Amino acid sequence: MQTYSLTDARNKHGEVFDKAAIEPVLLTKQSRPSHVIISADSYQKLINRLQELEDMQLVQNAETALSQSKMVGTEAFTSALEHLANG
Repeated sequence: MQTYSLTDARNKHGEVFDKAAIEPVLLTKQSRPSHVIISADSYQKLINRLQELEDMQLVQNAETALSQSKMVGTEAFTSALEHLANG
């Protein structure tokens, strides 16, 4: 990952954005990480992947809760959920 100080980024903004189109660019302020610039496409891919992972975790949590449930009617409830999930 290419690194630029905020001052360098201001002075070389064209170079910074060209680089950010290819890979993330780290901006530093007083030698400490401050911001990361990424392309809009890369950002959208990250958001989409995060949503997929969150959905997978929710499904796993629901499956765990169902498998540990001792309530009467669990089988009917599970069957109804599977029917809804499969359309």
